[in-house]
Amino acid sequence: MKLTLHVWRQKNAQDRGRMVRYEVPGVNEHMSFLEMLDVLNEGLIEKGEDPIAFDHDCREGICGMCGFMINGKAHGGFKGTTVCQLHMRHFKDGDELYLEPWRAAAFPVVKDLVVDRSAFDRIIAAGGFISVPTGSPPDGNAIPVRKQDADLAMDAAACIGCGACVAACKNASAHLFMSAKVSHLALLPQGQVERTRRVVSMINQADAEGFGSCSNEGECEAVCPKEIPISNIARMTREYIRARLSTR
Repeated sequence: MKLTLHVWRQKNAQDRGRMVRYEVPGVNEHMSFLEMLDVLNEGLIEKGEDPIAFDHDCREGICGMCGFMINGKAHGGFKGTTVCQLHMRHFKDGDELYLEPWRAAAFPVVKDLVVDRSAFDRIIAAGGFISVPTGSPPDGNAIPVRKQDADLAMDAAACIGCGACVAACKNASAHLFMSAKVSHLALLPQGQVERTRRVVSMINQADAEGFGSCSNEGECEAVCPKEIPISNIARMTREYIRARLSTR
């Protein structure tokens, strides 16, 4: 099949950027979306043109590196699917696709479809961890955990930090990302010691990074490739209120 791509090209964060049109013939329906971009880039390199920059690593929906807007939808808008898991069989001959990077002040454009998501790293560094003494790890069954809590913690831990939730939110909120990390650790016995400090520090860091407040519309859950539920945001809010009341 033949596709027409309108791709956002931007040299760096200071560049104004613009949409550039590309014709991509000979697209195989069994290609992944990123493989299709690889083919396009090979053609651009052969012509001496600058290839389109896009993030990728595992190409298995695990690492969270890939991610951009396809026709205004994060990761293309297919449920539970990252861009690297999206295949060309979902499109048809003659389709026009518009590719843009995540749009958020906290995610400055590095080049083309690549954005700097190090703000997420700084949020995690602010509190998304458990401080433990070094040494041999304890036996997995040494600390009992209720199955309900274990299941909820595992669901929250599925977050891959791709940033789709931020891109889909009209306020560019990082609440779903943060709440997944807060829930994951708050539900486990190992996370109790730093529970109060963790949620306050992470939310304060998110505010400092320029992320907006939650719009409560659920767009983040709709585009999350790991289908993280927004019930985690409610849990994070309760954790934050409890933390604030405990420090008074």
